Amino acid sequence: MTFTIETARLRLRPYTREEAELIVAGGRPENVWSAGFPREDDRDVARMFLGLPEGEPLFGPLMIELQSTDQVIGGIGLFGPPDESGTVGLGYGVAPEVEGRGYATEALLGLLHTAFADERVRRAVADTTHDNLGSQRVLEKAGLQRTSSDETLHYYSLTN
Repeated sequence: MTFTIETARLRLRPYTREEAELIVAGGRPENVWSAGFPREDDRDVARMFLGLPEGEPLFGPLMIELQSTDQVIGGIGLFGPPDESGTVGLGYGVAPEVEGRGYATEALLGLLHTAFADERVRRAVADTTHDNLGSQRVLEKAGLQRTSSDETLHYYSLTN
């Protein structure tokens, strides 16, 4: 059985090696990925994914797909398994043409629900730049609270 997280409108599923290689090479399949996917951040994630040993899919990068069309609209994921305190870092992004439709929040809520069902995960953290108001709203709608800020980033956390 393949690992997936399903929400009302979305399916979160692991990258495949072939998809990651295609992203890194700058290619894209016809009509399978949203016009704005992959973003530069997605290329960075794909490069990282190709360098990782095989592990638990929950703790790696996931594609965000629309259930209605199977089209990939973005990516989300945890930055590896939890550390000794039970903390996981997370990141996400959706293609510009689908921003503002609640997909990032829905995907993040689905990921957090699944992550916190794993007894090893006790806390999720994220950061965003000061000017990324959309990402700040997504984090706050998903229940994360701003814990601190520095010159360039706001830091967020949610404890299970």
